[in-house]
Amino acid sequence: MIINGMPDHIHILIGMHPTQSISDLLQDIKGNSSTWINKKKLVKGKFEWQEGYGVFSYGKSQIKEVIKYIESQEEHHRQRTFREEYLAFLEKFEVEYDEKYIFKELI
Repeated sequence: MIINGMPDHIHILIGMHPTQSISDLLQDIKGNSSTWINKKKLVKGKFEWQEGYGVFSYGKSQIKEVIKYIESQEEHHRQRTFREEYLAFLEKFEVEYDEKYIFKELI
């Protein structure tokens, strides 16, 4: 439905069939995009995604709101870092987590 992001992360809103595997989908997205970025030499050195990902589900009635949020990433991240955003999502969705598995900020 929409994809947008910043230098250190992306947001993707998709519709999935309940039998589709999220981990397989993310493996395809990360693998294919890494291959494409490296083949096109879009970054210095070798591009690699960080290990892991976050997945959050939304209802059909929330789609317009989520699309608007994803469209405004640049504006949004003038106020909040990726890490702050991710931790806020974990709190909002009441996800327990271990700090050692939280994404690292880019250096």
